[in-house]
Amino acid sequence: MQVHEQYRLYTGTDHYTLVAPSPDHPQTLTISRATSHLSLQPGAHPPARAESDLPCHGLFGLISLAHSDYLIVVTKRAKVTTVLDTPIYTATDFGVYPLERKSTADLLSLPDEAYLLGLVKAHLYSAPFYFSYGGYNVTTRLQAQPDAPNGDRPLWETADDRFFWNRYLQQRLIDATTGPGDEDYSRFILPVLFGFLEFKPTSLNGRPLTFGLISRRNRFRAGTRYFSRGIDEHGNVSNFNETEQLVLLDNAAVGAGAGGREGGGGGVRGEVRFSFVQTRGSVPVYWAEINNLRYKPDLKILDLASTAESLSRHFTQQISLYGPQYLVNLVNSSGYERPVKEAYERALDALGNPDVRYTYFDFHKECRGLRFDRVGVLIDGLHDELVEQGYYYHDTTASGPQAQRRQTSVVRTNCMDCLDRTNVVQSALAKWVLNTQLRQVGVLSVKESVEEHAAFLSLFRNVWADNADTVSRAYSGTGALKTDFTRTGKRSKEGALQDGINSLMRYVKNNFLDGPRQDAYDLVTGTWVPRRGGGDALVGAAAGQRARSVVVRAAPWGLVGAVGLLAVAAFASNFVAEYLAPPTRVALFALVVGGLSAHSIAQHGIDYVAQPRLARKALDEVLAYEGKGFESGRRGRGAAVKVETGGAGGAAAVGGAKMVSVEEKTKRTQARKESHVLPMLATPVATKQD
Repeated sequence: MQVHEQYRLYTGTDHYTLVAPSPDHPQTLTISRATSHLSLQPGAHPPARAESDLPCHGLFGLISLAHSDYLIVVTKRAKVTTVLDTPIYTATDFGVYPLERKSTADLLSLPDEAYLLGLVKAHLYSAPFYFSYGGYNVTTRLQAQPDAPNGDRPLWETADDRFFWNRYLQQRLIDATTGPGDEDYSRFILPVLFGFLEFKPTSLNGRPLTFGLISRRNRFRAGTRYFSRGIDEHGNVSNFNETEQLVLLDNAAVGAGAGGREGGGGGVRGEVRFSFVQTRGSVPVYWAEINNLRYKPDLKILDLASTAESLSRHFTQQISLYGPQYLVNLVNSSGYERPVKEAYERALDALGNPDVRYTYFDFHKECRGLRFDRVGVLIDGLHDELVEQGYYYHDTTASGPQAQRRQTSVVRTNCMDCLDRTNVVQSALAKWVLNTQLRQVGVLSVKESVEEHAAFLSLFRNVWADNADTVSRAYSGTGALKTDFTRTGKRSKEGALQDGINSLMRYVKNNFLDGPRQDAYDLVTGTWVPRRGGGDALVGAAAGQRARSVVVRAAPWGLVGAVGLLAVAAFASNFVAEYLAPPTRVALFALVVGGLSAHSIAQHGIDYVAQPRLARKALDEVLAYEGKGFESGRRGRGAAVKVETGGAGGAAAVGGAKMVSVEEKTKRTQARKESHVLPMLATPVATKQD
């Protein structure tokens, strides 16, 4: 069933009217501004009077904020490609319209409404959103889409629910469609993908083909780098992405057999379709990194009784979707990251699922000296598994609607962030599989590889590097690291310099900008729902915020003043000597004030981090956790806040973790040794060898 591609939005005093003048199925959707009630009627029926009308290209959804519901529509789009005869678009502009009949200025005068509306708009314009109106569904991997046309089944029903990013905003239309009554809003329900999508027409050995890559970002447990880690009670993990590499060929281009060079001309219609899917996701145990202005935040692992159940739910879902899981863990085996590696391995040992097969690869150790080509060692070790796993292969002209081959399992890769090391390994695995696919249909000879074709190899590397940057920006706020290797196959000084710049930018964004970004994720995905009807909409969300003392608030100003005074003493010593005091005395005073201010900032670093406002309580529960597990330190937190246990979202955050009062926590902290290491598991198990 085709979604309406174009319609007009009429704004009235009492209603919003969306008129879709489709020649095959015209419809009119009316939304009451007083009650938010939806009604649908066949035919195109513009209202007799309207304050304004606007052409639109899609209904993004409806969202409730503190004082009004809002209608969100796609007002501009850009076509990015055509896949299997289906045009794919990206949204380039949006319209956000309040259902409340107050003026926009009146709504924005309410601080909580202004904050929430700002989050929605910032999110809309910060993410790459892709969609189609029918046919090929961008939210669903090729193997999971019907091999044959599926008639009038609505597009939203064929969407993968995990990657249907605006599913929460479309919920009212879906409920109205699936509930009692015969109104079907499916032609207005537009599934949108948040992620990466790029398809490049090219040729190899004179054979035309299209190379494509799609990364789909999971809407469950979505968030930013330091504010979303690990697993939740439902088995969802942070930064989960499904990445699908596709190759589409014209059947005439592969008819010459292995090693042949004849090829059909014309456009690539995609009768021959290859797909290879990989996944990535945060280490699926309960853990967190607590921002405190240090380059490496405090690491905390929560050894909860619910870990086993959450891990089981995660892999049960993954196995049901993809088949057996080949886990590739790239977390360091020593130093700061080691406890995460060991916690993961203990949890997997306790799980004992034969369909979950674990491989450890110490990336930094194996690839030291910028030898990223050493990833080949990992691929050699996975050779038999990759052969067994296979890939999706379908020649639509050879055997009708049934695919000749299906991918039977998946490689799930992770490092700490599931970004930089993960990108390098995923692109290497994808290239190995691509060689196998192209050899199968004769585009490459048996002993030939894409590495021998510089133009195609450059395209492959750059598409994968673009994907790495997009996935990284959604989570960390910057492009990926190590993409110079992904783009060129070599590590360079320029790439190392760019990595340094990106690392610095990550530090700034993760500490000072990611709080509102996390709030936007929580709001748009429905993780946090505001209360309606008054200025207390954010009271519950803000209740857990840390109260900053006068000293904490004054410390940054003291540091700035001290630096300024030092500069004056150094560059205007005569002025200082005449009007203040001897320059050395002034400089000494400035150093003392600056040192005390810097020490105060370091002791209370967490208070200067831009924390999320909407999900603050979950962070405080992690801070207050005193059960089994691991903690790298307790730096920059000052006095802990007292957390009231229970309430919505409390147990969900840390699985019913044990909480203590601030007084008790302070006593325990003072008694703890300088290492600040909490007891590990009572009976540690042997870890797997590298």
